[in-house]
Amino acid sequence: MANLIPIFTFILAVIFRMEKLDLRRSSCQAKVLGTIVSVSGAFVVIIYKGSVIFSPSNSPDQNFMMISQQSKWVFGGLMLAMVCLLNATWGILQTSFVQNCPSMITILFFYNFFVTIQCTIFSLIMERTWNAWVIKPDIEMISIVFSALFGSVFHVGVQTWCLHQKGPIFVAMFRPLGVAIAAVMVVIFLGDALHLGSVIGSIIIAVGFYAMMWAQIKEKSTTLMENEVQSLAPSSTQKTPLLQCRTTGEDV
Repeated sequence: MANLIPIFTFILAVIFRMEKLDLRRSSCQAKVLGTIVSVSGAFVVIIYKGSVIFSPSNSPDQNFMMISQQSKWVFGGLMLAMVCLLNATWGILQTSFVQNCPSMITILFFYNFFVTIQCTIFSLIMERTWNAWVIKPDIEMISIVFSALFGSVFHVGVQTWCLHQKGPIFVAMFRPLGVAIAAVMVVIFLGDALHLGSVIGSIIIAVGFYAMMWAQIKEKSTTLMENEVQSLAPSSTQKTPLLQCRTTGEDV
């Protein structure tokens, strides 16, 4: 469901005029098609398994019982769709903040500050056992420090920088690509089997992703050419006073 974030981000970016939707341009067509293709490839990885291509010797047993509650899946799907919409909205708002406040350190500070306050209040409400708050100097402390540095500071810093440089759609396009990366990482580190659906979906995601990147480069080069043409236009009008001075001199 998180693969809907690029679509929601693209729609919101067009509504708030952060992206120009001109379907007559090839770059805009490639951007729309690349987004749809990448999201479709991510759904292929998730929904379609297919036959097993590679199975490690220590592959875990896949015969586990799937419990499905038909009465709550609609409500859960609506909540997940709402989360995707809010995530896309936050990307649009964060892009606006970055454009108005170029100091990324200030944005990172206030972001982590308010997230810490919210997580503290929520954790105190959900966890009433005080023994759970005791941090032991083992893998638990290492995981907390690693999550704080890379999961919060580094992640938000890179995301803010990419939003400032490329915009919200560029950042959202890495969501489907993350599904393909996760499929490969599961095979390498967890010893899971590699299925045909993961390979096909990853190829589809790569095609859509590179189509989106080509559209970004094409659009940037077109914008630079238009700016150069506009910058050269006033130079021709600067010759008018010289012609006027020459005509006034002849009249005298």
